[in-house]
Amino acid sequence: MAKRAPNATVCLLSALQAHGLTTELPAAVWLMIDRKGRPPAIHAVAIELVRASGHARAHGVEARTVDGVHVRLTTPAKTVADCFRYRKRVGLDVALAALRDYLRRYRGGRDALVAAAQADRIWPLMRPYVEALC
Repeated sequence: MAKRAPNATVCLLSALQAHGLTTELPAAVWLMIDRKGRPPAIHAVAIELVRASGHARAHGVEARTVDGVHVRLTTPAKTVADCFRYRKRVGLDVALAALRDYLRRYRGGRDALVAAAQADRIWPLMRPYVEALC
């Protein structure tokens, strides 16, 4: 799939699973593409697309090599921020569970979470949840 969509970034529920922040198996592969980008033509698996541009798309993306294939994946902090940004698509309960798991697993990662939330322009919404769970 990464060969068919080299500019796409694995995000949201798929990235949560890759980072071990959820026990749920996503029904589709979640990909982030450029706001004006063309959707990838992949028919073998179900795909859910989200669009972003600028700093919100570029911030918090890491590169991994899986079976010799270069894969772009959002970092754990960016993944949690994206769950809040796209909460109407994934559900607020999923975003809150991801935040709870992130804060348990990455105790010193609050600064990275704040930076990712500010890049997504979602920090004012996330701030009360983060302060309540810290």
